[in-house]
Amino acid sequence: MKTKFIKKMFVVILAFVLLVTIPNCVKAASLSDIWDGADDFMHSGGIGLQNTINDSKLESMSDILYNILLAVAIVVAVIMGLFIGIRFITGSVDQKAKIKETLIIYIVGCVVAFGAFGIWKLVIEVMSQA
Repeated sequence: MKTKFIKKMFVVILAFVLLVTIPNCVKAASLSDIWDGADDFMHSGGIGLQNTINDSKLESMSDILYNILLAVAIVVAVIMGLFIGIRFITGSVDQKAKIKETLIIYIVGCVVAFGAFGIWKLVIEVMSQA
């Protein structure tokens, strides 16, 4: 018990010493100083460099990736839908109750997946107009 107290006191004293002895290192006195420093930083990063991102290549790669992933999502959704439908048609009454629970998960998954693709396309369209 005595060693726990000594350890706690050591931590408290160390924290106090560090707080008192460390000088204030803040160089910004106002909000305008912060903005000016940020602008200087941004401008110093672009000196002597060209725009290395080709917008047309980025857009074409995004379209290719979008189309591939959308096709994969559609194929997976159709195959899973067929599988669930066949199991529902051939299943017994008890199995149909379990399949209905699976169907709810399937529908939520489709809404999330295709909603994400819709949001992706919306963001790409909005960003391409900017």
